[in-house]
Amino acid sequence: VSDLRPSALPGSLDVSRSMFDLRNPPHRSMKRYDSVSSVPSSTSSRKDSQGSNRSLDTITLSGDERDFGRLNVKLCYVSSVEQIWITVLHCKDLTWPSNCGDNPRICVKGILTLPKPVHFKSSAKEGCNDIEFMETFVFAIKLQSLQAVRLVFKIQTQTPRKKTIGECSLALRELSSQESNHWLDISPPSK
Repeated sequence: VSDLRPSALPGSLDVSRSMFDLRNPPHRSMKRYDSVSSVPSSTSSRKDSQGSNRSLDTITLSGDERDFGRLNVKLCYVSSVEQIWITVLHCKDLTWPSNCGDNPRICVKGILTLPKPVHFKSSAKEGCNDIEFMETFVFAIKLQSLQAVRLVFKIQTQTPRKKTIGECSLALRELSSQESNHWLDISPPSK
């Protein structure tokens, strides 16, 4: 172990004069990149949900999938009474179209994609950067039925008019009595 403090030893290595000093590059051909200029090169082309490449300009205009926000939910399956407990906690960094107004009323609609779908909906809250719902929904359904389905969430505006502004989903293959916490990336609504 080396002590790199200045007072370590009289002849200790001065890190600022080492080969890692980028202020005075030893070779003329060496190029410098600051963190701002190097970011676009790594994000200039991405695959969207359909698998096609989009340029950085397209991403800036239409919004990258991660820009829609995230939904936090908790899941638990109580096998003794064959119940699934779904808790919608909150939405973070949520964005919505400008035509929905500054503070639309927003709710989360959930769907268990069983042969006969099960629907539920949170109460509507005023739109902001971090919306707390803290609502739990309980359904009596056999575990075998749930393990082959998805839990779909639709983020909807209630005012000025009802509109789905984003969605996310989660497979229920690994439900257990241990409560699991999930952060789901919200994507644009599918057509």
